Amino acid sequence: QLVESGGGLVQAGGSLRLSCAGSELTFNRYAISWYRQAPGSDRELFISIEGSGVFTYYTTDAKGRFSISRDYAKNTVYLQMNSLKPEDTAVYYCCSPSTCGQGTQVTVST
Repeated sequence: QLVESGGGLVQAGGSLRLSCAGSELTFNRYAISWYRQAPGSDRELFISIEGSGVFTYYTTDAKGRFSISRDYAKNTVYLQMNSLKPEDTAVYYCCSPSTCGQGTQVTVST
């Protein structure tokens, strides 16, 4: 089971840190990916992190503003989002190879 948290309302230019907590003992071995889905749009993969800590960006926009990390002691993956824009407004999901969380809403106001 994966549980996202940390979403909310933020002004453009602000920052948020999302968390993805895993309950399985094997959580730290899995790659965790972050997706987002804006209203009327498909779910978009933009960043992931391997169990080793190696991360991959899937969009150039994410590469400039977002970062990902893991806390192995807490079975948690963090997504740090900086310089947020209104177009970042979406539901953000973290996913393992087998499941996704319920998502957390991020709203960026102008």
